[in-house]
Amino acid sequence: MLKPAPDRVLRLGPSQRVRRARLGQLPRDTRDTLFLLGVVAWVVLPQVGRLPLWCSLSAGAILVWRGGLALAGKPLPRRAWLLALLVAALAATWATYGTLLGASAGVTFVVALLALKTLELRARRDAMVIFFLGFFTLLTCFFSSQSLVTAVMAVMGLWGLLTALVNAHRPVGTPPLRESAWAAARLALAGAPITLALFLFFPRFAPLWGIPNDGLQGRTGLSSTMTIGQVARLALDDSVAMRIQFDGAVPTPPQRYFRGPVFTHFDGREWTAGAGVAPGVPPPPTRVNLRVSGTPIRYEATLEPTHLRWLPTLDATVTAPQLPPPWRVRRSGDFGWVTNRPIGQLIRFRAVSYPQFTDETPPAGRDDAPFDTRADLQLPAGFNPRTLRWARELQAQAHGDPEAIVQAALRQLRTGGYRYTLDPGITGRNSADEFWFDTKQGFCEHIASAFVILMRGAGVPARVVTGFQGAEKNGFDAYWVVRNSDAHAWTEVWMAPRGWVRVDPTAAVMPARIGEDLRLSPPPGFVGSALDTLNPRLLLQVQALWDAINNRWNQVVLNYTQDRQFDLLRHLGFKQPSWEDLGKVLGVLLALAAGGGIAWSAWKRGEHDPWLRLLQLMRRKLGRQGLDIPANASPRRLAQAVERSALPAALKSALARWLLTLERQRYAPAPADGAISLATLRRQFSRMAWPHDQPRR
Repeated sequence: MLKPAPDRVLRLGPSQRVRRARLGQLPRDTRDTLFLLGVVAWVVLPQVGRLPLWCSLSAGAILVWRGGLALAGKPLPRRAWLLALLVAALAATWATYGTLLGASAGVTFVVALLALKTLELRARRDAMVIFFLGFFTLLTCFFSSQSLVTAVMAVMGLWGLLTALVNAHRPVGTPPLRESAWAAARLALAGAPITLALFLFFPRFAPLWGIPNDGLQGRTGLSSTMTIGQVARLALDDSVAMRIQFDGAVPTPPQRYFRGPVFTHFDGREWTAGAGVAPGVPPPPTRVNLRVSGTPIRYEATLEPTHLRWLPTLDATVTAPQLPPPWRVRRSGDFGWVTNRPIGQLIRFRAVSYPQFTDETPPAGRDDAPFDTRADLQLPAGFNPRTLRWARELQAQAHGDPEAIVQAALRQLRTGGYRYTLDPGITGRNSADEFWFDTKQGFCEHIASAFVILMRGAGVPARVVTGFQGAEKNGFDAYWVVRNSDAHAWTEVWMAPRGWVRVDPTAAVMPARIGEDLRLSPPPGFVGSALDTLNPRLLLQVQALWDAINNRWNQVVLNYTQDRQFDLLRHLGFKQPSWEDLGKVLGVLLALAAGGGIAWSAWKRGEHDPWLRLLQLMRRKLGRQGLDIPANASPRRLAQAVERSALPAALKSALARWLLTLERQRYAPAPADGAISLATLRRQFSRMAWPHDQPRR
């Protein structure tokens, strides 16, 4: 007989064997408490980055304190201490958020309660409270993130909580945690079909399927304002901002401009959407006259949460992008598109864009403009005097011709020794002067801001556009990935009769940034450096594989919308599916699951082991003959009871032989030649001649 466990113990080192021996000698309560504390720590771990620092530190300290008390066998703190800690948690939550309501404040207080509850873990009912608080804390992880990593950590936390719950109901003694873990896994797998049915057919009512975050800062790095140096910091973030699948021809690198917020107002340091427009609020819609030509680009984009209302689309998108309900879009004042509410969840949309277009919309400040605000010529007083002096010189030399002014500025960028860098240094009061005449280096927002200031100083209407430029193809799933490091700032100038024309001054400083999708990136970290040393392409391949896995999760799980629910119903034969049809299908599936559970429970009660079922039949038959048969009597005890009974001698002899044969069939160390099968024993049982029974033929 194989004995792998002792072999594994012998392969352990001395220190490992000592630790395993110490763990095996722990009392049952101590072992179970330490396991539960570890599960609670795992459940809280996904929230650490989103909790206040005081909450994370205090929860960790409480769990360590409680573990020390369990190991030392010391008594738990008195209720006065617990009350004081509870009041402190309430006060700290109120001081942090100014309220006890809302998602962030609620999650913080629940985590504090979960940690504090471990300090009064005395009985099973206390453990039950911890279990249910833990389940609720797992649910709150999805308030701020529904990523694959969060889902995997939640599943592991669920398994740990179920294991602790099963272990709490195990009998006295020291049952192995491995057995409780397997029992918990079987319970989870038993509930998986119902979970799948709920996922597929439970109606998607907004905002249940995408709870927005309380914060206003987006994950993709786009912002409702632009401060000098802000976009450069985004180059340090290599996370995915958007994934795109093109239906046909893929746009060339110079065409991959995904339009985001547009800024027209400058106060000397910060660019905003316009004077009098609150941050985060798109400007009001204006009359837009776009003329498009050429072959359109059709694509589907999956956008990560931005918590902004701008929808990044290629230029120029004439018709409204298609979004799933309840999302709606409208055109902004700068021929971009904005949604009816901040994008706080992963969304997917379809759009059609035309790379070849002209914009005949009059600029602000002209007599035929929709709004005479002169916003596209506005400059703050007292800033960048050298740039404005140069701008007037360019205006005089070009006789006010916008095309000539633009070309002169671009020529200066190409030949004046300017450099594209992530680290241009600290920018002072006159940012444009410093870029044009002093440092001659900057990232895209430095260059774009200085270019617009120069154009406006020369009398040319201009504005700053932010968004993303570039995309890379993932070789694993053929999706094109736009990253936060692709964040970019460029400019648009008014040139009659072409209208607003894109001018990217960064391309004059570093043409490879636009033409070849070449972006600056920070030095890799320790792991990245190690992988790059072993294989320069390994890190890129690992990143592409992980992006493909995440994209699959997004497309299959997070983007399973009500439209896809209705498509599934159409495949099932519903011609015009509705919410009522979803309810009907879900009700039928739940009824079938309930019926299956009832049947399984009845089968379980009847002992589904055929040997046990045959033994139970014999017990019942002997009971009806007047014998006092215990419910757990073994075949040998039944044979002894039959020998002492008043049954006919021939029947007693046959019954005793049958019962002993049944015992050997189950417990014989090795099957003997000619061993009787259960089917034979079942036939013999059915043919026995019982008193008042007719023998079967």
